[in-house]
Amino acid sequence: GLAAHRVTPSTKARKQVLELRELDLRLSLAALGVLVLLGGLQSGLDDAWTRLTGVQFPLLLSGGVLALIFAYQSRFAAAAIGPSESALQRVTPTLDMAARTLGAGPGETAWRVHRPMVMSGSLLAALLVFVEVLKELPATMILRPFNYDTLAVIANNYASDERLGEAALPALLITLVALPPMIWIARRITRQEDAK
Repeated sequence: GLAAHRVTPSTKARKQVLELRELDLRLSLAALGVLVLLGGLQSGLDDAWTRLTGVQFPLLLSGGVLALIFAYQSRFAAAAIGPSESALQRVTPTLDMAARTLGAGPGETAWRVHRPMVMSGSLLAALLVFVEVLKELPATMILRPFNYDTLAVIANNYASDERLGEAALPALLITLVALPPMIWIARRITRQEDAK
């Protein structure tokens, strides 16, 4: 007869699953850390403001757009730093000296020499952060303002309710919005590797 063949995941697959779980846990803990920090600041502001005016300070820090911006900034700064640093490394003092030799002042040097060299790296960093924020879920779920849902949150809510047909549209929109920037980034990286 046929012997039953037990399929077991490879060690590499197990490691990847564990790494994803660890990353998700770290992101959730980071979002909670931001929430605790901003909640403490909010509480301190509430107390001081109430003593001064007799009115409670508006909820700004612990569950709103400022909390999300702070969390996104701390989470995605690393994604933006790499391309920005790479672009800034191309701006050398010899370029400044050459521009000054040709009669350009500091403002003109910054506009006509530095800006074009830094723009592509800055645009790459902005697109990477845009795509990451578009699909970010843990921080958004915890820190979002009331009645504010992103496409990732909507897709997650439908999927967790097992309404997969309704979850498909927000998931597809995330893909369609993220695809053009990712194509541009892939082409740019390919061009840079071909130039080496």
